[in-house]
Amino acid sequence: MADLPKANDIASRRRAHVHELRRFLVRRLATLVITLFLASVLVFWILNILPGKPAQVILGTQATPSAVAALTAKLGLNRPLVDQYLHWIHGLLTLHLGDSYISSQPIAPVIGAALEVTGPLVLGGLLVGLLIAIPLGIASAIHHTKRSGVVLSGLAQVGIAVPNFVLGILLIIVFAVDLKVLPASGFTTWSTSVTGALESLVLPAISLGLVEGAILARYIRTSVVEVLGADFLRTARAKGLRPNQALVRHGLRNASIPVLTVLGLELSGLIIGAVVIEAVFTLPGLGSLLLSSVANRDLITVQDIVMLVATTVLVVNLIVDLLYRIIDPRMGLRS
Repeated sequence: MADLPKANDIASRRRAHVHELRRFLVRRLATLVITLFLASVLVFWILNILPGKPAQVILGTQATPSAVAALTAKLGLNRPLVDQYLHWIHGLLTLHLGDSYISSQPIAPVIGAALEVTGPLVLGGLLVGLLIAIPLGIASAIHHTKRSGVVLSGLAQVGIAVPNFVLGILLIIVFAVDLKVLPASGFTTWSTSVTGALESLVLPAISLGLVEGAILARYIRTSVVEVLGADFLRTARAKGLRPNQALVRHGLRNASIPVLTVLGLELSGLIIGAVVIEAVFTLPGLGSLLLSSVANRDLITVQDIVMLVATTVLVVNLIVDLLYRIIDPRMGLRS
């Protein structure tokens, strides 16, 4: 009977935490919507005040003013900016992304095809980064007072210093030109060959993930070193647990809390870094589509891609914040 009040108290605290978690999620979703609205206004305004008319770019410099005016009207770019913005937002909310100014084809299938390249590339880069960062960060933290720890930390510093496009070029020289075991550029579609598609993404994913893994390893090292010196870990070792057992059972969860925030930022960095990597390996992904659309003044396509990236980054940050508070219930939910 003495345990009943204690059990009720635990259940009450859990219900209170779930309630606060729901309120936190509602507030963050409201913030997400407001941020996306402000981002859409900013993106639309910046792209539409840039010099140069899309119709002029499409028709060329020799086009007559009347032809440019006619194409501008056909594209709907002669309407007030507010009307254009509302039409664009309505299309985003109804998942009708509009038609390309250049090809007059629907944009959604084009972006979908590009995501079949960029999505696996970013996930592959994240997997490579984690496979490098977790063992490297933990090992360098455990041996941080030894020479081996200094060497491991130095390797991470070297990885941070090397730009991913330079690493990509080096990988092409070694594995594509010299060894001829992987393709140097291009992409085999998933419908043609799953194996060929994976082979096309191996070197780009490694190029993308090595640098991000080195950055994340530094944060893991710092977080684990702090946990190793914590009182609760010393207490666990005093109770008879070996250092590695104490770290696995009691330390890694606490060490993962600050790393989660960095992981969310690094995932955003992977999305941005994919633009450069796709250019190095000539991949028909979202980055290549964005660059070609900017060059051709295909503003509607640029707007759709930028909003897709912005939404992805904000949603990732929301998920990370939520996980942050689920792992550590002591974390304030009112922020």
